[in-house]
Amino acid sequence: MRPNVIVVFTDQQRWDTVGPFTPNLDRMARHGTQATVAITPQPVCAPARAALQTGRYPTTTGVHRNGRVLPPEERTLAHHFGAAGYATGYIGKWHLAGTEPVPEERRGGYRSWLGANALEHTSDAYRTIVYDEANEPVLLPGYRSDALMDAAVRFVADHAGEPFFLFLSLLEPHHQNETDDYPAPDGYEERHQGRWMPPDLAALGGTAHRHMGGYLGQVKRLDEGLGRLLDALRSMDLLDDTIVAYTSDHGNHFKTRNGEYKRSCHDASLRVPLALRGPGFDGGGAIGRPVSTLDLPPTLLDAAGLDVPAEMQGRSFLPLVRDSRADWPEEVFFQVSESEVGRGIRTSRWKYYAVAEGADPWDVPAADRYREQALYDLEHDPYELVNLAGYGSHAEVAAGLRERLVRRIVAAGEAEPVVEPAVARAGREQAMPDPEVRLRGPKPVRFGHQPRS
Repeated sequence: MRPNVIVVFTDQQRWDTVGPFTPNLDRMARHGTQATVAITPQPVCAPARAALQTGRYPTTTGVHRNGRVLPPEERTLAHHFGAAGYATGYIGKWHLAGTEPVPEERRGGYRSWLGANALEHTSDAYRTIVYDEANEPVLLPGYRSDALMDAAVRFVADHAGEPFFLFLSLLEPHHQNETDDYPAPDGYEERHQGRWMPPDLAALGGTAHRHMGGYLGQVKRLDEGLGRLLDALRSMDLLDDTIVAYTSDHGNHFKTRNGEYKRSCHDASLRVPLALRGPGFDGGGAIGRPVSTLDLPPTLLDAAGLDVPAEMQGRSFLPLVRDSRADWPEEVFFQVSESEVGRGIRTSRWKYYAVAEGADPWDVPAADRYREQALYDLEHDPYELVNLAGYGSHAEVAAGLRERLVRRIVAAGEAEPVVEPAVARAGREQAMPDPEVRLRGPKPVRFGHQPRS
């Protein structure tokens, strides 16, 4: 019997919120599998969502920025699971249609629908409006993430007698656009204000000191909702037969790297939670090698016993769950749009990033020439506070990473570009690590127990 599959998808959740504020997610990760270094292929809403639906890069689908529509010929997870006899359902934020409400032909093949293209504009914290299959507005009672979790429980109950694939797309912990605020449930902001501040935000300032209480309050309520969903599966005797994946579209740097919250090359924008439990993942431990959320669609199909389509550019990381020594790329490739036209790779140790200088980041999806802009040594500078690009002490490392970036750009289906070195800078001559370990990185930190190598 094929497993049921649920994707719990949050918006703008930092990777380092997993742990003390998310006991249900932490328990799920310890019981199942956690990718400790999970990177989005694009740190902005629509491109990340298109990638997660199709397993293809944003530049391949054409959704390289917000406001682009997912082409109707693109095959999504709903198409693949639906063709295998699954009941398919979508609940929450879509952001791939360009119009509200979302017409049936722009819903990516999902049969059951209770969503909004831009949930942040159709709702607020205690007024959640989505649209059903007939495009009639539906007001869901309760705090927004609770209301959507309740709808997910109803979907599971309605389809408990057949295999189902549900994509639950929540808005939290995204800000409320018109107020630039993080409205948590009553009392949650006060409970979490001043409790924790990531080192990058503490060092760089931004808006985190004003918003972190509400942000963490939203994360806490999300985690409580996840616990209720898992409890509902247990009560219906479905928990052991259901794959549950939890991840986010991108992170949040709280206006420390540019004038808003994402669209940068830093882990605060790129790195997200990724944990799975259920058949194929229980007892999997920690995957310490970097993976992309682009790899999640083929992984879910693979775990359900379905063929992975050749057009998917991600690859199943199920072999890594079974054997940490399985063949796997040393780097993850990512793109940046809207703020700039950027391309980068992230290894266990290094972050390397280049930008197309002068390119229009709204209309230009890719370029034929980039210049190195950032190089971070994540072993010694995990919060990316010291940019090493342009220093002679790291020129050899940069050159090797530059070649790898070009190869990954071509592998993603783009034309081979020229990537120029950064403008040389003086004053930082450092001893280099042994060449044998230069491109290797530190072991990841995982909550709960020691990770596998």
